[in-house]
Amino acid sequence: MTASPRANRGPGAARENRLAIVAAATEVFAEQGIDAPLNAVAKRAGVGQGVLYRHFPDRVGLALAAFDTNVAEIEALAADPDRGLDDLFAVLTRQMIDSVAFVDIVTGADRDSRLEAIHDRVRSALAGAVDQARRAGVLRPVVTVDEVMLAVGLIASLVAKVGEAERRATAEAAWSLLDRALRP
Repeated sequence: MTASPRANRGPGAARENRLAIVAAATEVFAEQGIDAPLNAVAKRAGVGQGVLYRHFPDRVGLALAAFDTNVAEIEALAADPDRGLDDLFAVLTRQMIDSVAFVDIVTGADRDSRLEAIHDRVRSALAGAVDQARRAGVLRPVVTVDEVMLAVGLIASLVAKVGEAERRATAEAAWSLLDRALRP
């Protein structure tokens, strides 16, 4: 869906423009990947490219803002004592199905130091759940948070290679396979 162009309302619209850009980036990156043209983001947000670059001078800054909600959701779930690793896996699976670009950022090897911060936040959120699952006997005692992050990356790589209609089935099949390796 393309937003209709808005009249320039000046600096008073900065907050609204920023929110529109972040929402548009989230959608565009989810649909087209992290390498989507930024002019597509500006167009969907209903702003000019100059406005986009005034708020976000580069792609990484925009990606960080677009996917902060994903990370915050993972962190909030991890902090909930009534939720466990399976709940986190469910959220991560939904996020990778909805937006392969987000998981590419979290698990990607080519890192900007700012993207490393997202990776570290997700890893920290998972660390407590992994420890709790090991203590409860839900995970093998030797499974580490880094191995869980690797599993998430492996599944995300598979999900990224199939069409949108096949993502859920691919993710579920991959988790089923990895589950047998991770669980006692």
